[in-house]
Amino acid sequence: MQVVDVLVVGGGPAGRAAASACSDAGMRVSLVDPAPRRVWPHTYAAWRDELPAGVARASAAVAERMLTIGTAAPYEWDRQYAVLDNTALWKHLWRADVTEVTGTVTSAEHGAAGSTVHLKDGRRLAAAVVVDASGAARTLSGGRPARTPAQQTAVGVVVDTTEAGAILEPGTGVLMDWRQVPGVDGGWPTFLYAVPVAPGRTLLEETSLARRPGLPLASLRRRLRARLAAAGITLPAAASEERVRFPVDDPLPRQRRIAPLGSPAGLVPFGAAAGLVHPATGFSVAASLRLAPWVAGAISGGLVDGPAAAARAAWSLLWPPSATATHGLRRHALRTLLSMPPQRVPEFFDVFFSLPEHHRRAFLSPDFDLPGTSAAMAAAFRSAPWGLRRYMAASGPPPRLRAAHT
Repeated sequence: MQVVDVLVVGGGPAGRAAASACSDAGMRVSLVDPAPRRVWPHTYAAWRDELPAGVARASAAVAERMLTIGTAAPYEWDRQYAVLDNTALWKHLWRADVTEVTGTVTSAEHGAAGSTVHLKDGRRLAAAVVVDASGAARTLSGGRPARTPAQQTAVGVVVDTTEAGAILEPGTGVLMDWRQVPGVDGGWPTFLYAVPVAPGRTLLEETSLARRPGLPLASLRRRLRARLAAAGITLPAAASEERVRFPVDDPLPRQRRIAPLGSPAGLVPFGAAAGLVHPATGFSVAASLRLAPWVAGAISGGLVDGPAAAARAAWSLLWPPSATATHGLRRHALRTLLSMPPQRVPEFFDVFFSLPEHHRRAFLSPDFDLPGTSAAMAAAFRSAPWGLRRYMAASGPPPRLRAAHT
């Protein structure tokens, strides 16, 4: 059984980013996935200035400005927003020297010299370090938390840009439009997300930011059709849909569940499996793409002292105390939203959208900016009307910032 330096479990954007970065760092890399050559079906997007330079060039479409709408007039954000070309991104992250294995991982055994990963068909793969990029399943990183998660759910359709003209001006996208869907009285709040995805093509998606349990896709489908019909856009009954469902409030993997205290395990969670999903937005791709080269460097340097040292170095890079504290603040913000009466949520986003740009950037960033996130949350509280502050305060104080600003 051949032993590689790094075995990546999962062939999504995070797994491919980790595999390519480890290969670029000179390590022998294998990647295992049930369909490693499959191009990803979902739409990935990010602020263009938050993407690595090479990835930014893999954009399928770019909106020059984004609109955000709470309950009244739109707020304009003159900041480029890129929708990624999945085929171009896959090619950008593909490496000829990364060995691809088609299979489903079920478990792993860890020892001082490395790890053995077991596949569903009985095969075994050996590596010094294993990167778990299996997404929300967290196949090797403790599995799913034993509770009902808060989920982001969405249903979207892609239409000709000319049809979307009733909603979007050329070169413009809508990050969130929280205005009430015509004909829908009350209920859990949802928003329209609308972005160009290719020349002449626009994605229109009705989204539930977070709900426990997730808002049913059937409800989102009805709302999307009602919203578009009110704008004069009629969809075919069998229109092809994009369907989205993923958890946004997963805690960070517990090191003792991943590797018992004193274990020599060389396991590194990465991407959604490592908790890199932004709790208040659901964004994760930009964070994984930015962090992959740094994680690869930490693994490469740590392997001199063995697999466990490499894994510890990578985990310390991913989650230093300041990052853990920032993640805790953002999860607190999500809990605050989930505890609000549904009708007050759009009002909260009126407050957030009206904050100065540096506050919005800091809170939405894939980086773990502890001072910036703290300042943005404080500014939102100060700017909120008293009726809304009452609900913001009812969720309790934010977690203690034990890491200070380190």
